[in-house]
Amino acid sequence: MITALETLVFLLAVVAAVAFVASRLGLASPILLVAAGVVIALAPGVPPLVIEPEFILLLVLPPVIYTSAVAMSWREFQFNLRPILLLAIGCVVFTTIAVSAATNWLLGWPWAVGFVLGAIVSPPDALAPLAIARRMQLPRRILVILEGEGLANDATALVLYRFAVAAVSVGSFSLAQAGETFTIIIVSEIVWGVGVGWTMLRLRRFMRDPRIEITLSLVTPFLAYWPPEHLGGSGVIATVTAGLYISWNGPRLISAATRLQGVFFWDFFIYLIEGLVFLFTGLQAQALLARIQNHSLYDLAVSAALVSLVVIGARFVWIFPLTYLPRWLVPPLARRRPAPPWQWSFITSFTGVRGIVSLAAALAIPIATARGEPFPYRDAIFFLAFCVVMVTLVFQGAMLPWVIRKLGLAKAGMEERLLDRAEEIQARRLAIDASSARLAALVEEREVPEEATLSFQAQQDYFLSRIRMKCDIEEERRALTQLHDEIELELIAAERDAINGMLREGALKDEARRRIERELDLREADVLNRRNERLG
Repeated sequence: MITALETLVFLLAVVAAVAFVASRLGLASPILLVAAGVVIALAPGVPPLVIEPEFILLLVLPPVIYTSAVAMSWREFQFNLRPILLLAIGCVVFTTIAVSAATNWLLGWPWAVGFVLGAIVSPPDALAPLAIARRMQLPRRILVILEGEGLANDATALVLYRFAVAAVSVGSFSLAQAGETFTIIIVSEIVWGVGVGWTMLRLRRFMRDPRIEITLSLVTPFLAYWPPEHLGGSGVIATVTAGLYISWNGPRLISAATRLQGVFFWDFFIYLIEGLVFLFTGLQAQALLARIQNHSLYDLAVSAALVSLVVIGARFVWIFPLTYLPRWLVPPLARRRPAPPWQWSFITSFTGVRGIVSLAAALAIPIATARGEPFPYRDAIFFLAFCVVMVTLVFQGAMLPWVIRKLGLAKAGMEERLLDRAEEIQARRLAIDASSARLAALVEEREVPEEATLSFQAQQDYFLSRIRMKCDIEEERRALTQLHDEIELELIAAERDAINGMLREGALKDEARRRIERELDLREADVLNRRNERLG
């Protein structure tokens, strides 16, 4: 137990150090974390660190999927449902078939074994590409499609994986039965996810305690994921559904205090999970070497290169025809939904990075079949899955910023951001107008003291002045806004120094100091949020 805790603390320190170096170098931290994991795993004297597949599939995957679903806009997800499903279901199935065909024709593997490998490497992991894409300010629709695909493609791949493993293990496979089972799984998981989301929101509203509500929010993804997983489904669709339901209905039922604390909790929690996941990916290099000692390195290298090329190429082959061919054949569709620029399709195709779910599925392959025989090509499947993850994550992940710039898509979403900002400012104005109208009505309905009325009006005027400052895009006004925020930060710092000085002198008790400090922290966070908006 002590050794495990020491290892965990060491890995957390590595995550922090690598993230710091990545921020200084301007690189995506997932790529450096994987590289650091490989270096640690291959260092002399380091004991093997093997990930239990259940740790990833049952403990890591649910909260990561859930938070992505909660952050996703249901309106945008619904609007882009067609391309999302074409990628999350169609492209995953197509890639699985392509890998199975390639391993059968080129390597001589049985079709069912190829389907196992294809299902393992078919779902892209959107974490690293999305981090880079957001930083490079790609168009909003590309981000939504990639994020939506990342929510649902694991479900398709894991269900296909279960069917393929069963086919190899038992020795038979029914396409009609598999299709029927797949449909039942999707429908039942959607119903279960809605039920979990509805129940947890009502429980949280009843509790009215931020600490209990955040605890319930932590339980939600596991409650949505585990029962379908236990019954033979994937659990992913149920978790995504619960997250989307809470995203759409939560603002009416979740208190402000819970939202403030929950944002910080979930941001930190997911940050640690994602960092450890990418580090664990690299740490599997030692287990990989132990599994391939009895195989020809040349044959394995050739196989890895072929499978990696098929995985990368299958995404291009799927996306480009389905994006443009229907519009060429059906002109009304082209008029109703014009085709995106080819650069959009290329960058969407290029972001097919594989991740930890593929490794977890490869590690979870049974040792023996139902007939008691060793599972065929088990070590080779794990090796090829690891190579595909490394090739796509390191090669495509590292190349992604360069490709975005070469395609002319860097900051292509800037105009959209400006339009969104104008929409946001208009909404703020209308909200303050509604508040002012309500204040006037309250003054007439009740005998509100003049002093209180003037105080509220001054507050409204302050909010309006801040909105006007957001509207101004002239350099002089932007400089004034920046100066305003810098001065406000200096004033907050002066207040904080004074409060801490009174505490040390015994003129203020700790409890009062904490209340004042929280107010100052909220004010400082508001100023820093405005600054980040300008820089973003």
